Amino acid sequence: MIKIGITGGIGSGKSTVCKVFELLGVPVYYADNAAKELLENDSDVKDKIVTVFGREALDEKNAIDKKRLAAIVFNDKPKLEQLNAIVHPAVANNFNAWQKQNYTAPYLVKEAAILFESGAYKGVDRVITVVAPLEIKIARVMQRDKVDREQVEQRIKSQLSDEEKIERSQYVIYNDEQALLIPQIIKIHNELLLLHQA
Repeated sequence: MIKIGITGGIGSGKSTVCKVFELLGVPVYYADNAAKELLENDSDVKDKIVTVFGREALDEKNAIDKKRLAAIVFNDKPKLEQLNAIVHPAVANNFNAWQKQNYTAPYLVKEAAILFESGAYKGVDRVITVVAPLEIKIARVMQRDKVDREQVEQRIKSQLSDEEKIERSQYVIYNDEQALLIPQIIKIHNELLLLHQA
């Protein structure tokens, strides 16, 4: 089975691309959603977070407070690395279990915003990067997350550049509202099916 990673900067439209792959019958694993779910439901992850960050990482209901946790690690690289050291291995284990349930598929997709940064790219066979012009990305995120331009620009700065991602990828999808999206996806889909048959 071929494992494909899909990544792209914030607002590039990774989720839209993944939805098209799903319509083509391809199983898609959303790493960011899995991480959120593990923070909410995995007692092992929760215990480790409390051990490292203390009880201030919890809300009044004793659940992980994601906003509070984000505030603790934001702009604090060592703390962010500690959090990643808890979450990334848990997501990797979760992905491995999910993969076993989808073993009959010719290929599957793992969508992750920080595929390269987290080292998750090492666990996939090929990478697709979704790119979009800066202004389009900013407009999309401002509308989606109801945040101001400055916040979006900060988030973009904290991610690897599109150029760097493209250099490390085997495929690129342009989601720039000019190039047609579906033909680009179908071309890659057909190539991957051929690769599976080879």
